[in-house]
Amino acid sequence: MGVDAGKALSQNPALTTASMESIQSIISFLLSKDIQHKDIPRIISMCPKILTSDINAQLDPVFDFLSQDLKVPDHSFRKVINKCPYLLTASVVDQLKPTLFYLRRFGLKDLKALAYQEPVLLVSSVEKSLIPKLRYLESLGFSKDEVKDMVLRCPSLLTFNIEVNFRPKFEYLVGEMGKKLKELKEFPQYFSFSLENRIKPRHMEVLQSGINLPLSLMLKSTDQEFRELIEQGVGDTH
Repeated sequence: MGVDAGKALSQNPALTTASMESIQSIISFLLSKDIQHKDIPRIISMCPKILTSDINAQLDPVFDFLSQDLKVPDHSFRKVINKCPYLLTASVVDQLKPTLFYLRRFGLKDLKALAYQEPVLLVSSVEKSLIPKLRYLESLGFSKDEVKDMVLRCPSLLTFNIEVNFRPKFEYLVGEMGKKLKELKEFPQYFSFSLENRIKPRHMEVLQSGINLPLSLMLKSTDQEFRELIEQGVGDTH
């Protein structure tokens, strides 16, 4: 199957007692849901627990949830599952439905965007992951309404780690770049760019060029567009 057996067994010891018939039935079930053979190794490697799941009690309800609650058509199951294989091992009653309820109440009404772009939010803990991230953003100086507006414009904010992403990037933004909260509020997508590979190099070039580019223009432009901006001196001079 192209799966690291040692890793799979260490993550799911129950596999040692699983029969070949039961494993094959699960693979067949996934294939019947438009998952392709080439997808199986990655999905199982990420989530070996799938191979000992109960089709009727655990797997089938997930696809019902995708279809009924997220309005995902059958032919698009593959896209969603490949984006987040962990959906297959999440409890519909205890995890997926409560989290969807929370996200919709928060204001994330675009089910299509949630399903195809950020399905990982559905397997995130509301209490241990989502709420702490919202509170951290508020601690930076944003109001609850401002944080809500930022998240609704950039839902991926809720997928970022506080210590790995938010904190170092915010410290660089304020400490090294001298930017204000207003710019971050207007361009929350800042957090989605790599600090080492995008933010720092481009900031240094802008600094050396003596011009002042808005965050969005500095980070969203292609390499060629960015080079032209620097050469033409587009932007406010310091």
